[in-house]
Amino acid sequence: MVNCNEVRRVDPLGNGPYNPAAYAMSSRQPRHVMIHARIVGTGSYLPERVVSNAEVAGTLGIDPSTVTRLTGIAERRWADPSQASSDLAVEACRRAMDAAGIAPSSVEAIVLSTTSPDMAFPSTACLLQRKLGCPGGPAFDLSASCSGFLYALSMADAMVRSGQVTQCLVVATEIKSRTLDPNDADTALLFGDGAGAVVVRAEQAGAQPNGGILGLRIHAEGAGHDLIRIPMGGSRTPATEATFSRPGTTLRMRGGPLFRLAVKKLNQAIRDLLKEFGVTLDDVAHLVLHQANGRILSSLAAKLGLPVSKLCSVIERAGNTSSASVPVALDYAVRSGRIRQQDLVVLGSFGGGITWATGLIRW
Repeated sequence: MVNCNEVRRVDPLGNGPYNPAAYAMSSRQPRHVMIHARIVGTGSYLPERVVSNAEVAGTLGIDPSTVTRLTGIAERRWADPSQASSDLAVEACRRAMDAAGIAPSSVEAIVLSTTSPDMAFPSTACLLQRKLGCPGGPAFDLSASCSGFLYALSMADAMVRSGQVTQCLVVATEIKSRTLDPNDADTALLFGDGAGAVVVRAEQAGAQPNGGILGLRIHAEGAGHDLIRIPMGGSRTPATEATFSRPGTTLRMRGGPLFRLAVKKLNQAIRDLLKEFGVTLDDVAHLVLHQANGRILSSLAAKLGLPVSKLCSVIERAGNTSSASVPVALDYAVRSGRIRQQDLVVLGSFGGGITWATGLIRW
């Protein structure tokens, strides 16, 4: 990680002061220098409003302590009515840029994950680009439910490795509270709002041995599309005055089948990733997994044979923030000093689609 108190602008090719324009031009020319991507700054933001278990469980007639026992969640944060997803993203991105020691003017691309965009279009990434004051460059959204951050990180990694950009913001931002049915126990107890971001920078391979993003693997299985969804509001069933009061406008989830698939798919995907890169579970210092609920996290740790102490979790105070949960947990682990240089970190997520993704990073 870059020292938060320093501003470092280094040419990834090792040719003196970092000059994005000059590097972008040189990147279009044939070269023999291998480039990889490194996360050089993290940031996150949770709204101010704290929502207790007593508040969400009251209408369901459930004891607040039962919610904690079943989900591992003690509280979650919900956005103020004046806030949209782009507003949460602005705060997380500013903190990530501060940690990386960069200004918005040096951000060359923005890749944003959300299933709760400000509006149907334009993209929330374009709205974020304007609010941050970043220069013109690619800015786009992607939707992969709770796996969205790792999908977005894989896009940024590919752009860096191909020489399209040298510095990219990757952000996941979600306001799920506005699509919850307070009478649906499967969803009302779990979800919170929040945003997390990272700055990804090009780096010459060999600058730090075996460092940076080693690999990201993304997956989908459309046959499970109905396990978690918001059925209405798209082109198949448009939102109209007549449909506003119907159940299909709120988030619906089949918790049991989704739970079992999440544990099965992520367990195998993590094992496959480690095998591919020739490392063992003993080599892994930290797991930063999607914060769906505490039971999934503990079940995955048990399946993998890893101590719970290796899990980086913020589920107790943040709830399930969908695609923002991985970068929020990652930022917390970095800022608390838990993740240190050269630590081997496994990222993993699972969500609607169904989608799942894994990542391996040498910090």
